[in-house]
Amino acid sequence: MARRSTAAPAIRGATRADDERLAKIDRLTWSPQSSPGPRPRAGGPFFERGLEPGNVLVAELDGVLAGYVAIGRATRLDANAHVRAIHGLAVDPAYQRRGIARALLAAAAAEARRRGARRLTLRVLAANREARRLYEAVGFETEGTLREEFRIGEGYVDDVLMALRL
Repeated sequence: MARRSTAAPAIRGATRADDERLAKIDRLTWSPQSSPGPRPRAGGPFFERGLEPGNVLVAELDGVLAGYVAIGRATRLDANAHVRAIHGLAVDPAYQRRGIARALLAAAAAEARRRGARRLTLRVLAANREARRLYEAVGFETEGTLREEFRIGEGYVDDVLMALRL
């Protein structure tokens, strides 16, 4: 268990050197309640899924990389260039409940603004109530629900679309 710190996390851009630690965080945090995608494979690189270090912000607490947020274009359409989307958010379970996810979301919003965005969007599984409460607490609003968008296990799961006006 990581020792408790009262310090605020330091946010910085990711580098390729962070790959192994980011991949580990993905494996530690993956669950069918948080992702419709497959479980990240052991030993698999983080930056293999189309993510680039320039689109990932990481949080360090007491010198340890504790979490990340991935942001990028919502679509490739020029007409949608004013929108950025969160393509992933995870905090190592040993560092959760310390304000890291909130700090990462604030940094993602600031980075989206810096890139000229007017909106920051995300998708979250309806069953992931804890994540939805966090997003609402930092200002995201539900804009729609895709009913039974994913089949996970033996059931169908709704996908909730949320957005933050910047």
